[in-house]
Amino acid sequence: MKPEYCYHATVQKIVDADTLDLVIDCGFNIKMTQRIRVAGIDAWETRGEEREKGLKAKEFVESMMNVGTKVIVKTGKDKGKYGRYIGRIYCNGLDLSEVLVEHGHAEFVEY
Repeated sequence: MKPEYCYHATVQKIVDADTLDLVIDCGFNIKMTQRIRVAGIDAWETRGEEREKGLKAKEFVESMMNVGTKVIVKTGKDKGKYGRYIGRIYCNGLDLSEVLVEHGHAEFVEY
């Protein structure tokens, strides 16, 4: 995920605990919507066997931020295997990856 680019963004949708749709301010009055996969973690899925844990993880993220919340996103220039940019998301100075792991809603992973 290098080099890192840092942008101001607004939450448009919380898809699940480790995937968010963001309206990213690229500067010069240019904004774009991107689906961002939270870097460095794997959160519980909202479908299948992990559904209950996944819904709790999503609710936890919604307790931290909601639609319209301003965040910072740091991304690289490459996309992940599902066509999403991978990025670190910071809300009120907190790294979403670290907070989710700290509260038991995700595990750290290496890509």
